[in-house]
Parts: sequence; C-alpha cells; structure tokens
Amino acid sequence: MGQVVSLEEMTRIRQTMREQGRRLVLTNGCFDLLHRGHVIYLQAARAHGDALVVGLNSDASVRAIKGSGRPLATQDDRAIVLAALAAVDYVVIFDAGTAQDLVRVLQPDVYVKGGDYDCAGAMHAPGQEPAPTGKPLPEAPVVQSYGGTVVILPYLPGYSTSALIDTILARTLIPGNQAP
Repeated sequence: MGQVVSLEEMTRIRQTMREQGRRLVLTNGCFDLLHRGHVIYLQAARAHGDALVVGLNSDASVRAIKGSGRPLATQDDRAIVLAALAAVDYVVIFDAGTAQDLVRVLQPDVYVKGGDYDCAGAMHAPGQEPAPTGKPLPEAPVVQSYGGTVVILPYLPGYSTSALIDTILARTLIPGNQAP
C-alpha cells in the first residue's frame, strides 16, 4: 500500500532511490473520480520503473483547471484512494496548474502521461501513434533537460471522469430514476 507524503519527504525518498540505483516513475493528475481508465493507466505507468509517484492536483488546483464544480472529492480523499492502489507507491499533493516544479524537484527517471498529450521525443506504446491533436506537455522540456524519459501511454477511449459525471447526471435526470 502506498503512502501520502509531503514533497520534502518525497525528495528524501528520491535521494535514497538514486543511491540504490532504483528508477522513479512520476505521473500526475486530478484523479477526481477513480475509474477503470485510471487504474489501467497507473498499472502501465508503474511498469516503467521501481516506484510510482502520483502528483495529485490540490483542490484549489483542480478548481482552477476544471472549474468551480470540481473536484467532487477532496484532495485528502483522492490521495487516500490513490495510495491504496497496488500500483501506487507514493502520492504527493501539489498546488500548481502543471507539474513542472514537481518534475524539476524530483527529477523522475520516467515521466508518464496519457495519450491525450503529446510531445516531441516522447516514447509511445508499440503501435500507438502520437495524438494528432494531443495537448502540449509542459513538463516535457523539464524532463528532457536532465536526460529523463517521457512516456505517453495509450488513452483508453470511453473512460474519463467528465464522461462519468455526465452519465451520473443523465441518469439522475431520468424520471423514476432519482434516489429517494
């Protein structure tokens, strides 16, 4: 079971990992409503190294990115759920809109994002072409500046928090389908 740690504590853990020659993988996101797409993504990310750190956007950060109606779960609740996953070794909550500072401090060996992102020089899963309209990855230049590797994992179509929220809302609006 993973741990929720401060950035300072994770920095110490990272140094120990370097001394032991262990590979650190970092990914980040909001992880507001955990779903199958997240689980598959985190398992695939973990396979790229010896430990997986999830940078978790704080509540304020999620509101800035997703709007005033989000997050649905608090940062502490989201962190505990993520840390309980077998693939996740550490969770670090951060306040910024991007993980650039987190990447700069931890300098992961591998930085992983989903297929809705793209960047020049990133590794893609076999048979996966870069997304033609992939969002730019602001953390990539930081990773590349110290010689780390950026990996883009396939996006699992049909699995997104926004789609899940839309489904929940649609089903609660169907007459006779409301909770008592």
